[in-house]
Amino acid sequence: RLTRPATFARASLDGTWDRRLRKGLVRPDMTIDLHGHSLGSAHALLEVSLARAVQRGARVLLVVAGRVRPGPHHPPFHGEARPRGAIRASLPDWLAASAHADAILATRPAVQAHGGGGAIYVVLRK
Repeated sequence: RLTRPATFARASLDGTWDRRLRKGLVRPDMTIDLHGHSLGSAHALLEVSLARAVQRGARVLLVVAGRVRPGPHHPPFHGEARPRGAIRASLPDWLAASAHADAILATRPAVQAHGGGGAIYVVLRK
């Protein structure tokens, strides 16, 4: 469903949860690093990791995907938001289509110390 990714991003959390996430006070129970993976292997790793997190009763996952950075093939951006990488851009759809989508309560951007714009928190239901 195309509306589900926006639902995760806009899903309401207790104000204390949102504040703690925004300030970087929540320590993720698991970290999933998708750097260096192809789209297919990143998607598979995300699914396996979500299954493991649900099984372990994890509450907050940090999913690190990265984003395109300026370089010889990607010049700096002037006045525009930097484009997200393919894996990062695919995360909302993958989470919505996941076999574990019902276990996902919300997603939030990660604080800079946890990867900033190249990472997200996935908050799972109790």
